[in-house]
Amino acid sequence: MTKRVVIIGNGMAGARLQEELHRRDPGGERVTSVVIGEEPTAAYNRILMSNVVAGRISPADTMIRAEGWYREHNLQTHVGVRVERIDRADQSVHCSDGTVHHYDKLVFATGSRAFVPPIAGALDDDGLPVPGVVAFRNLTDCEAIVSALGKGVRVVVVGGGLLGLEAARGALLQGAAVTVVHPRSHPMEKQLDSAGGAVLTRILREIGMDVVLGGRVSAIRDDPQTGREVVLTDGATLGADLVIVAAGIAPNTEVAAEAGLAVDHGIVVDDELRTSDRAVYAIGECAQHRDIVYGLVQPGWEMAETVAENLIGDSQAGYEGTQQILRLKAHDIDLASMGEIDTDPGDLEAEVLTLSDPHRGRYAKVVVRKDRVAGAVLLGNPEVVGTISQLFDSGAPVPTDRMRLLLGHLTGGATESASPAQMPGDAIICRCNTVSKKNLTDAWRKGARSAGAMADATRATTGCGSCQSVVDGLCEWLKTADA
Repeated sequence: MTKRVVIIGNGMAGARLQEELHRRDPGGERVTSVVIGEEPTAAYNRILMSNVVAGRISPADTMIRAEGWYREHNLQTHVGVRVERIDRADQSVHCSDGTVHHYDKLVFATGSRAFVPPIAGALDDDGLPVPGVVAFRNLTDCEAIVSALGKGVRVVVVGGGLLGLEAARGALLQGAAVTVVHPRSHPMEKQLDSAGGAVLTRILREIGMDVVLGGRVSAIRDDPQTGREVVLTDGATLGADLVIVAAGIAPNTEVAAEAGLAVDHGIVVDDELRTSDRAVYAIGECAQHRDIVYGLVQPGWEMAETVAENLIGDSQAGYEGTQQILRLKAHDIDLASMGEIDTDPGDLEAEVLTLSDPHRGRYAKVVVRKDRVAGAVLLGNPEVVGTISQLFDSGAPVPTDRMRLLLGHLTGGATESASPAQMPGDAIICRCNTVSKKNLTDAWRKGARSAGAMADATRATTGCGSCQSVVDGLCEWLKTADA
């Protein structure tokens, strides 16, 4: 009998799950699915939002699939529809448009929303940002930011994390005067140690941003003489025509909690990604797995693949967590962070390699344990990011000459793992879309004989684009290998 699966959430995780179910069962003989989501458009690539803010691409360029793709493949997707309640006894989903959808299996992919700190004057009586304040999280927010930008517009970004810096860089490229306010001693403190944070701060200031560290915003007010002001807790004020709040996320768990599911920071799931109700799953930024709520794309897509296998496969798949590699995707700033970054200097079991060149905006730190990469921070070192990421992903041994990890081609050649011929098949090339070397070589063998064709076949390079050079190199190697 065909299983009916209802997926709540039309973001990247929900859309990926529907596509994975379709890929495994294109005829819908085992599973039929329906996606229901509040966002007004089909799924788009959130990774590209900073490029929208910067004016380099349009919102339409972020769409994951061409218009009509879901309809052409007989995939039901309802956008702009809010789920109001779940009746678990009746196994039904009740929506704002009056429709009721019955399910055999239900999947929460409700994602997260922007967290707004307690800032007086930031929200109206309905809890929504007042005009001129944008809680940055989705494509609608991007459009609101872009419409307010222009040469000389005063922008204050609240939060110096990944999303805040991407928004700040985009606004700067549009000619705005940008100030970032961050409560810690350096930006991106979850991904950078203090030395790397100092180099990043220097880079941000050199490209034209003002950066206020160790400060918090207490209020937003309108002054009759000076216009809108952002007030800091120490009493200092900043003029602001636009305030962008990027101070973290809050998982969307309200509907799950009202349905009686176990909720902590996120919707609690086991290794099969089932909730406290065995007929209900949760994936992506709304799910809490082994006490972790992930805020990046790759874990959500890996979760989608696990649930698709569990809904269609003959055996149960398990999700064991994701080794995250974070990339800051901002023009003129190349930053990668992975694994362990803060290591006790007295830890005799770890080798910590560092290179710091603040004048040129370069900082590298690699932590090695038992001849394996346990973590790294790479700022302004794009030539070694691919090699170190592959070593981190695969757990392959590092070279005996440890300095080659930091210097790559500068020492006469990158490590052996950077060679496409020596790269293991399961090495992840495109982290945004979880595309391995094997996926790409399989696509090549099936006729995708260019980087563009590989992108169409596997989605590689269609995320942040940072893997483009690796895919190009793999194409060149495959051409030579087939010659």
